[in-house]
Amino acid sequence: MSITWNKSRPAQNLVPTFTYKLADDPSLSVVGLRVEYPPNGSTPPHRHGTASVIGYVISGFVLSAMNDGEAKVYKAGESWYEAPGCWHRISDNNSETEPAVLHATFVVKTAVLEAEGPEVLVKIDDEYLEGAMEQMGRKQ
Repeated sequence: MSITWNKSRPAQNLVPTFTYKLADDPSLSVVGLRVEYPPNGSTPPHRHGTASVIGYVISGFVLSAMNDGEAKVYKAGESWYEAPGCWHRISDNNSETEPAVLHATFVVKTAVLEAEGPEVLVKIDDEYLEGAMEQMGRKQ
């Protein structure tokens, strides 16, 4: 089944939760990001650059698919790992009536984070960028 992103769906809300340099290896930083999906909320296809990412569902049901893998629904308490360079092609709230929340924890090179800022953590695919800006504009 092919699932594609639709800019008419509501956008997620991103809330930074923490940023720390690792004490035993300050060349690496760990960054937390809370992703809040309204009912039927959706995130455009994106990558996380050189970061390793762990997604953990706090509440609700999140539909997720990486690279060419099958889409999977994760429920509260479940998690997944995204390797550096992974293409997160689907990241959606799987419910049209209830919100969903996940927490993403990134491990990224400190020099990259300091040089490029937190924007380096979520890079929307170029062909979806204009639609994503429209989607985010409707949140305001």
